[in-house]
Amino acid sequence: MALLVSSWSNGVQSVPQDYIMPPEKRPGDFVTVCKDIPVINLQNDRSEIVQQILKACQEFGLFQVINHGVSEEMMADIRVLYDEFFNMPIEDKLSVYSENFGKGCTLYTSGLNYAKEDVHFWKDTLKHGCHPLEEHSPSWPDKPARYREEVGRYVVEVRKMGFKILDMIGEGLGLTEGYFAGVSQEQSMAINHYPPCPDPSLAMGIGGHTDPNLITFLQQDQYGLQIQKDGKWMGIDPIPNAFVVNLGYLLKIISNEKLKSVEHRGVTNSIASRTSIVTFFGPNPGLPIIIEPAKKIVTSSSPQIFKSIQYNDFIANYLALLRKPGPRNGTPLDPYRL
Repeated sequence: MALLVSSWSNGVQSVPQDYIMPPEKRPGDFVTVCKDIPVINLQNDRSEIVQQILKACQEFGLFQVINHGVSEEMMADIRVLYDEFFNMPIEDKLSVYSENFGKGCTLYTSGLNYAKEDVHFWKDTLKHGCHPLEEHSPSWPDKPARYREEVGRYVVEVRKMGFKILDMIGEGLGLTEGYFAGVSQEQSMAINHYPPCPDPSLAMGIGGHTDPNLITFLQQDQYGLQIQKDGKWMGIDPIPNAFVVNLGYLLKIISNEKLKSVEHRGVTNSIASRTSIVTFFGPNPGLPIIIEPAKKIVTSSSPQIFKSIQYNDFIANYLALLRKPGPRNGTPLDPYRL
């Protein structure tokens, strides 16, 4: 339990050696904040929203949404809840803490395998499944006492928003209504907590990666998210009561690469902690799901780019690349290109 960054980092004057990133993986001293990320109002005319979302997915693979249906009060309450959780005494976190990633509901530190990492990320993470709610909520933390009730309401509202946006992405691609319901049975959360870091230029919250799922929704209220655009890292400023919507690899495949999946990372700061509340939508890894370009999208002028992929094989390949030491060469999509 002493491994948790939040349990030992308060008042630390320098970054420990095993948290200092190699020079090529450090965040650098200056990153431009991108002012062009689309902010989409989900209460506007539907046809207008569909076109705005499609354009954002093609250009950035990422956008922000406002007036999305998740109340400001609920978003504020969930921020307070997770601040309380990560500030609880260590003994109150024992029921969900694990040094072995993979348990159903797990509080862990750094990446997928702390013991085998050469250098660690400056973060603690609580992750758990969300849907079906009755299946996952019994394993959620007992403290704070309102956790299961409050998070249970939150995941239901985020799910409504998520499928609304997925339906509009499908509409923009010319797919039948409800197309993504078959490849988005699973909903899970990862709450990443980044305590203040004495030297943010040396450490990383989380390294550059693209998500292996269908779509991701991020609630953030402190700067820290950066994306790679045209070979450069650019920052994404938080917008009050907005969600950042980030496309995963699977949407890139299903769209036959008409849509992007953006590489992103999380940086730290020396002043304040940052807690990002992340919700993932994707296939159930326990089911034999095949991922492939949608047949309506593949035409003679737009031939199929990817092979049909067994989702479990894809995830195994993705995790193997993440766990490989040293710089990553290639992406999990490389073996599946035609």
